[in-house]
Amino acid sequence: MPGLGTLINGLAVIGGGLLGLIFRKGLPQRFQITLMQALGLSSIFIGIAGALEKMLVIQASGICVQGTMLAVLSLAAGALLGEGINLEYRFEQFGSWLKKKTGSDEDDRFMEAFLTASLTICVGAMAIVGALQDGLAADPSLLITKAVLDCLIIMIFTSALGKGAIFSVIPLVLFQGSITLLAQLIAPVLSDGMI
Repeated sequence: MPGLGTLINGLAVIGGGLLGLIFRKGLPQRFQITLMQALGLSSIFIGIAGALEKMLVIQASGICVQGTMLAVLSLAAGALLGEGINLEYRFEQFGSWLKKKTGSDEDDRFMEAFLTASLTICVGAMAIVGALQDGLAADPSLLITKAVLDCLIIMIFTSALGKGAIFSVIPLVLFQGSITLLAQLIAPVLSDGMI
């Protein structure tokens, strides 16, 4: 069932946030730092492995690199699009609206928690590639792996920064869900080479 990965990932973020509220101030900072380093290393390893799997091709003549121009153009287009729609400002606006709607006006760290957590779990190859994989092949395995990482990350952020981190589930579900839905819509016109 396409979209299952995003659903699992969203539930994991909420679960991690609730655990973070339970362990608030109960998880010593040295444990938080060590966990974040381990999770960061895991994310880097998974991201590099996924990229190299598609970019490095072993042939009889040696190792060939493919898709580098597409990667550069995609990064440039993404940067221009993000600046064009002023994505950072819109995130801050949404965070301010959430802060008011949740009665968190007294929480000085709400915005920091929301923005930091949102950017951490939404920006990255696993969110994009996992959502595409879920939409094109109905394979949520990468997003399920990401859900485990995000659960722990949000637990740490909520424990350290407060409940604002839990609300990062909203942009996560919108972002990954949109990619999955778009992938489902365009799947019939994509060739294997394009995928």
